[in-house]
Amino acid sequence: MAAAATDDLAGIPLFDTLEEEERAAIAPWFELQEVSPGVNLTGEDASGYEFFVLRDGTATVTINGIEVRTLGPGDFFGELAILGDGRRTATVTTASPAQVLVLFGTEFRRLQHEYPETAGRIESALREIAQAA
Repeated sequence: MAAAATDDLAGIPLFDTLEEEERAAIAPWFELQEVSPGVNLTGEDASGYEFFVLRDGTATVTINGIEVRTLGPGDFFGELAILGDGRRTATVTTASPAQVLVLFGTEFRRLQHEYPETAGRIESALREIAQAA
């Protein structure tokens, strides 16, 4: 696992509002991970301390064993556990070789504090998901 570079955040809609120097500032907070197909990145009902951004590849989201969504590049997940009660609400499994950016809870709080607009986009997406459920 390696710290992400500024280029790793480029082209991801979540970070579009950040200036280049802001992306450069937060990039090292993320770990860039290469993941094989079939790996569970999160497990339903497990404790969760990481936030994930899918940089490349695809993943499936299942709840109670039922596939509810397919994720692609730019999609993010794991924020519910960090912003909520600390429990995962779904299982996310890679469906292809993937690259994921991983942000741990302490850095996620730092992101909220130092880049509230980006954190606000994450929280807006959360509200949309909650309304759709």
